[in-house]
Amino acid sequence: MEAWTLRGSGGLELEALTYGGIVTRILAPDRDGRLADVVLGFGDLGSYLAGHPYFGAIAGRVAGRITNACFNLEGKTYSLAANDPPNHLHGGVKGFDKRIWIATPLKGQGGAPSLRLTYLSGDGEEGYPGTVKATVTYTITGDNTFLIETEGVTDWPTPFNLTHHSYFNLAGESTGSIAEHELQISADEYAVMDEHMTLLGRFESVTGQRNDFRKPRRLGDSIPQLFQNHGDLYLIRRDDADDPAPGRVRAARLVHPGCGRVLEVSTTEKYLQLYTGSGLDGSLAGKSVAKYGRFAGVCLECEGYPDAVNATSFGDIILRPGQPRKQTTAYTFSAQSRGASDAA
Repeated sequence: MEAWTLRGSGGLELEALTYGGIVTRILAPDRDGRLADVVLGFGDLGSYLAGHPYFGAIAGRVAGRITNACFNLEGKTYSLAANDPPNHLHGGVKGFDKRIWIATPLKGQGGAPSLRLTYLSGDGEEGYPGTVKATVTYTITGDNTFLIETEGVTDWPTPFNLTHHSYFNLAGESTGSIAEHELQISADEYAVMDEHMTLLGRFESVTGQRNDFRKPRRLGDSIPQLFQNHGDLYLIRRDDADDPAPGRVRAARLVHPGCGRVLEVSTTEKYLQLYTGSGLDGSLAGKSVAKYGRFAGVCLECEGYPDAVNATSFGDIILRPGQPRKQTTAYTFSAQSRGASDAA
């Protein structure tokens, strides 16, 4: 296993492992230029190997939950591990987050530091059909953007839906809860789930709902109102006039007013999964020895509809021979001046 460090010209710094493609550290400047590590994780490899809630990892072959841990594809039924009963979660017992990826250092546009991670997933791995070559490229651009580009190719039709699973705390990973963060999500609809977080195949408007983040909201006020305090899967609005790049739309904006750090998320994906870190229970000690309690970090996971293999009307996540699938997600860090408006 290897650890790689990418340092951007704007001051953003990232460290990633070839184990699970895990991003172990992101150093981002605040309004005064002071750097802090803004993602949860460990300071040693052994802690990652011992098990963790997908800190900073590549989740796949399919990120999210596949209903009842099975699907039918081209007339054949495939059974998967029900590792989040009754559903299949994040690729199974040994998903992409627990595999060794091959790293190749590259130079991105303008000489930006970049790392290409490649993994060959064999036919039948975790119950999925087909051999898949997955490529995930991390780049740190000069404007302090952490750019993630994914690509999959296969020799047989198979579901393929990756996401990045960092837990962000813009005040610093050892500072406690995300209560003082303000979150905005560019979405008018969300996917309805049951008590097991099973997707029920329908969407509802956020209008009048407690999970409406169309305007910035303090997470400390919002989380107690969310279903199981967990966070929902949102259908990203596609009509923003100021989209940051061709094909990419604004998905979310996270602000910590105290230090001024801002995280803006944009993506080519259709959905954003909000996860509040509700499952953290204080049993895991992070890089700074401080233990991660509930809501110590927030995940903003850009992805396809996880159960689209069973609910095809919500998107196509089937990877087919001769038809590579490519997606891009960008996490852009900046800092606002003291007293600046938090409205996006």
